[in-house]
Amino acid sequence: MQHATLPIASDHPAYAGHFPGRPVLPGVVLLDHAMLAIEDACQLQLSGLLLAKFHSPVSPGQALRLEFRQDAAAVAFTLFHEQRKVADGKFAIAVEQAG
Repeated sequence: MQHATLPIASDHPAYAGHFPGRPVLPGVVLLDHAMLAIEDACQLQLSGLLLAKFHSPVSPGQALRLEFRQDAAAVAFTLFHEQRKVADGKFAIAVEQAG
């Protein structure tokens, strides 16, 4: 299992319109940051999202921890804020790198 910190600025533009009065980070932003961090850490290219579940909202300023594990064809991940699970899922590894 590998670990990484997932820094997302508390003033990220996605918070502005999602949702007024109670900002929540959109899931697509979480997935994008997780994907980029995994690609960088593993030096590979991910080709798509196989599965994603969102368990808890992320508010501005909440520090996120990414845990992930790679196998031959995919990378499973879990995102946490402190001990609270935020999201989990699995990304596919690009075919030319999976073989």
